[in-house]
Amino acid sequence: MKRLYKAAAAAVVLLALPALYAVAADDYPTRPVTIVVPFPPGASNDILARYEADVLGRALHGTFVVENKTGAGGEIGISYAAKANPDGYTLLHAPSVITLLPFVMKSVSYDMAKDFTPVTLVGLTKFCLVVSPSLPVNSVADLIALAKKQPDTLTYGTPGYGTPHHIFAEEFDIMTGAKMRQISYKGTLPGLTDVASGNISMEFADLTPALPLIQAGKLKLLAVLSPKRDPDMPDVPALAETLPGYEGQSWQGFFARAGTPKPIVDALNAALVADLQKPETAKRFNTMGIVAQWGTPEEFKTFIAAQTEKWGKVMKAAGIQPQ
Repeated sequence: MKRLYKAAAAAVVLLALPALYAVAADDYPTRPVTIVVPFPPGASNDILARYEADVLGRALHGTFVVENKTGAGGEIGISYAAKANPDGYTLLHAPSVITLLPFVMKSVSYDMAKDFTPVTLVGLTKFCLVVSPSLPVNSVADLIALAKKQPDTLTYGTPGYGTPHHIFAEEFDIMTGAKMRQISYKGTLPGLTDVASGNISMEFADLTPALPLIQAGKLKLLAVLSPKRDPDMPDVPALAETLPGYEGQSWQGFFARAGTPKPIVDALNAALVADLQKPETAKRFNTMGIVAQWGTPEEFKTFIAAQTEKWGKVMKAAGIQPQ
C-alpha cells in the first residue's frame, strides 16, 4: 500500500512539473543561470559563451555565468548539462564535437536527440589548409598530385583522433584517393609549429591560430575549407574549387536541456539572434575566425541532423572506430 501511495505521489509531481516550469517561464530568470562550457577557459567556445552570458544577462535582466567543466574531449561537460533539470537554469554552449563524440568514443553519457533542445546556431569556425614552405606544391591540385605520387609519405597534424581537423583530412583523402598519415598533437598550435619547421607536411587547421604563421611566411596557405572564398581573403581559393562538394567547417551552438519550457527556449533564442544579427557582432566574431550565424531552434535542429549524417558517413568511410 505504501508503494502505491509513493507511486501516486510521484505521478502527481511529474504531472505538476510542466505547470511549475510554465509559471517559472513567465518571469525567467529569477536566479543565476549557468552556461556550461565543456572546454577550458580561453578557447573560442569559452569566449563565445562568456559573450552570450553578457548578451543574455542584459536582454533578460538576469545573471548568466559560465562554468567550465572539462575533460574527456568535452564529454564530461556535455554529460553534466544533459543531466540538468529542464528548467532553463543550466544551459550549454558547445562546438560541433557534441555530435562527433558518439562516433569516436565507445561510450558517452548523453543522447544528443533526447537530452538537448537546440536553441540557436551561433557561428561557423573558419578552417584552412596549410602546408610546409618546404613542400614542393603551390596549389591544392599540386598537393593531390604529390600525395598520389607518394602514397603514405605525406603527413598531417591534428589535435587528436576524431577531431574536426582529423575528419576534414579524412574527407580530403576519401575525395582524392590520396593516402596520408595522421600525426596527433596536444592542440592545434604544436602541429602548426611542426608544419612550419617541415617536420610534417600539412594541417587542416583553424584559421585564427594559423594566420600569424601564414603572415610571417612560415606556412603556405593553399585554400580555405569553406564552400566559397572568404570575403576577407578573396585571393585565396576555396578547396571546393578543386574538389567540388568539399566543405570543412566546425560550428558553435547554444543548447537547453530537453524538456525546457518553450517560452524559455524562445526567449533565449530571441535574445541571442537579435545580437547575432548586428554588424558589430559579426565583426567581433570575425576577429576570432568565426562567421556569426543564427536561426530558429527548429532550423538548428535540422542543421544538426544534416551535419551528423554527413560526418557520420565520412567517419565510417574513413574507418574511424570508437576508442
